[in-house]
Amino acid sequence: MPSVTLPQKENALFKRILRCYEHKQYRNGLKFCKQILSNPKFAEHGETLAMKGLTLNCLGKKEDAYELVRRGLRNDLKSHVCWHVYGLLQRSDKKYDEAIKCYRNALKWDKDNLQILRDLSLLQIQMRDLEGYRETRYQLLQLRPGQRASWIGYAVAYHLLEDFEMAAKIVEEFRKTQQTSPDKVDYEYSELLLYQNQILREAGLHKEALEHLNSYEKQMCDKLAVEETRGELLLKLERPEEASEIYTRLLERNPENWAYYKGLENALKPGSVEEHQKIYEESWRKFPRGLVPRRLPLNFLTGEKFRDCLDIYLRMNFTKGCPPVFTTLKSLYTDREKVTIIEELVLGYESCLKSSRMFSEDDDGKEEPPTTLLWVQYFLAQHFDFIGKASLALEYINTAIDSTPTLIELFLVKAKIYKHAGNIKEAARWMDEAQALDTADRFINSKCAKYMLKAGLIKEAEEMCSKFTREGTSAVENLNEMQCMWFQTECALAYKAMNKFGEALKKCHEIERHFVEITDDQFDFHTYCMRKMTLRSYVDLLKLEDILRQHPFYYKAARTAIQIYLDLHDKPLTDDNKERQADAENLTDKELKKLRNKQRRAQKKAQLEEEKKNAEKEKQLKNQKKKKEDDDEEIGGPKEELIPDKLAKPENPLEEAVKFLIPLKNLVRNKIETHLLAFEIYFRKEKYLLMLQSIKRAVAIEPSNPWLHQCLVRFFKKVSESADLAEAVRTVLKQEISRLFGDSNPQSFNKNYLSQHSSCIPHRLAAAKMMVYLEPSSDKMACEIATALAKPLSGRSIQICSEVLEALRSGQLGEDQQKAAESYRATCHKIYPYSLAFMPPGYQDNHTTISANGDLSAGEHDDLAHEM
Repeated sequence: MPSVTLPQKENALFKRILRCYEHKQYRNGLKFCKQILSNPKFAEHGETLAMKGLTLNCLGKKEDAYELVRRGLRNDLKSHVCWHVYGLLQRSDKKYDEAIKCYRNALKWDKDNLQILRDLSLLQIQMRDLEGYRETRYQLLQLRPGQRASWIGYAVAYHLLEDFEMAAKIVEEFRKTQQTSPDKVDYEYSELLLYQNQILREAGLHKEALEHLNSYEKQMCDKLAVEETRGELLLKLERPEEASEIYTRLLERNPENWAYYKGLENALKPGSVEEHQKIYEESWRKFPRGLVPRRLPLNFLTGEKFRDCLDIYLRMNFTKGCPPVFTTLKSLYTDREKVTIIEELVLGYESCLKSSRMFSEDDDGKEEPPTTLLWVQYFLAQHFDFIGKASLALEYINTAIDSTPTLIELFLVKAKIYKHAGNIKEAARWMDEAQALDTADRFINSKCAKYMLKAGLIKEAEEMCSKFTREGTSAVENLNEMQCMWFQTECALAYKAMNKFGEALKKCHEIERHFVEITDDQFDFHTYCMRKMTLRSYVDLLKLEDILRQHPFYYKAARTAIQIYLDLHDKPLTDDNKERQADAENLTDKELKKLRNKQRRAQKKAQLEEEKKNAEKEKQLKNQKKKKEDDDEEIGGPKEELIPDKLAKPENPLEEAVKFLIPLKNLVRNKIETHLLAFEIYFRKEKYLLMLQSIKRAVAIEPSNPWLHQCLVRFFKKVSESADLAEAVRTVLKQEISRLFGDSNPQSFNKNYLSQHSSCIPHRLAAAKMMVYLEPSSDKMACEIATALAKPLSGRSIQICSEVLEALRSGQLGEDQQKAAESYRATCHKIYPYSLAFMPPGYQDNHTTISANGDLSAGEHDDLAHEM
């Protein structure tokens, strides 16, 4: 159907509709649409119908909008406006691929339409269709060669395609057109120059980049970036003398920057420890109060030199009262010799400070303030906690608290000690104590909430967070709105531990939505950064967005969700009503009456809570409705509500798990857990080649991993038992299995693994589980292998011992192992007296916490539980 040309009056009205849409005056726009469409001649005018649909979409009436736009398109298939509007509609629904198709159709009928080309380029860069983006930006450059954005967009396209030389040429051509005085400070021109320099560096043209930097230095506003870049370029061009001058100047500007010292080291290239130390000795003279030049030599010094340097560093920190000193030294704890020196030195301080208020008896009579002893004890508490001596750590922190009961940091450390010792409930109690000392401190508040979540106190954690969330809305909703992912991650783990899978999945899906929102949020920056010339930041943003789901928050949420979906596949949640009905049939009349009374009371209580919740929800909905009416900019309808009960009963749990797995497989390939989770999904789906792919990738990362060993054995057994495999698949599997396992069978493969790793508890547990999996009659031997705790064995920790105990209780090491489980629990309790996992039966019912004063418990202690 050909396009209908509107008469002058209606055409003027149509232009007003477009203006109203651009200025977000949607209701006025609808009035003008009505005026055109009420005329019988133009009742089916395609472009007007399309614009009416687009306007309604902006008011949240999505279904009506689609109906009108499609109707308009049917009436005028050759209208670029209708296709463009349909593309905008698809874009508002995040259907970017469909929107791109619509824009391409629109360009068939108006190939030089600037607005459509701009919209198309935005979607192409959003979807990372870089080849298409380059073509579109070239068209825009041809149509508008005088516009800055046309040149910059074209250069960015080549930059992202890693054709750096072409990108640099385009920027240079554009730069020549800019009439700028060398003395004038122009921020946008400065950013253009710095971006050009970045492209030259990424192209590997270090000499040209340095010349460019020297030529245009006066016109670059970011002087610090210029100096840092010059230092890096001089190092790459192997001009160490000039580089050392640059880094010396930078150190005078900021003597606490670790990177500058690293740059100076790379420039001077010290050949011995003495030369290496000499670099820092000069810094000690220049910056006598500097902490970083005292700290960095501790990485390479050893023996007496290490002791002397550490002595000065610790004295400076303890006298000043510097809480993070232990954190700065934590990286040294991989070296046992250095750990011993640290311990001897600080224990010596404590002894002398107690007797003479000096660090050493050899000091020349200079007395330290009383706070110095406090910080020494604070350090010792963290030190002994880190090396696994919880009782000693508690002794020191309790002494410090007795002397200064108002210092928040002391309570924080005490909470950490209990957490590391395996008693998260006591840890949460002490963190609450710390929070009570300063209720206006958001960091302590957040830390306390986190500990409460780890202890399973979800409501208490929400109340704690509510002190800093917006009034008039629930803390949980406000935290979700603020994308507070640490809270949601901990919440998901807490709900999972309580077997509230629906609630846990809700949190995981909320985190997934945050990452989708962050990806969508880059949309506005495609035009903003071109306009403001923040090009270096823009390119960094695009690179970050490409690897966004590598972030630990996403990884934790995805891993938790996958584990829950695997559990739901193995043991789907049954209908509560059916279960109750089955239980009721087995009860006597008296018991049935008692049960019904109990259910009635519970129902009444739930009803009251529901009414209260509904009242609050109604109030919040009114506020949201008002906000929505005030804000006509809102596009599209509300998101689908996440209902825990519905989430906990998915139709296909494995397909849901795969959705979370795909980003991990693409972006977190270096973690073995990614491939092992993939194996667990494909094992249940019986996808043999995908199982094989997963275990091969895992073997390449860590071939002796205990979880991987269990996957290998299960895979080996499943393949050997499968009869209905396609011939091609069987051939591939046979070939790969001979490479992975040789000529062995699952039993001998497991036996060989055990003999190779017989001195490591996690590996012994994996082998023992597989022993029972392959031959259930070998449970006695498997139990002995898994429960061994003798000193020569490595890998002992609260976590692995808890796993052994759980395996005994759940039957993974054979049926009826309750006696062995109780014996193992008692042994672990002696080694880890504070851990809740190994407390006697009934302890948690009668005791919510361990004695607050941290009294020592009898039993031996694991000296290095944290496996340094």
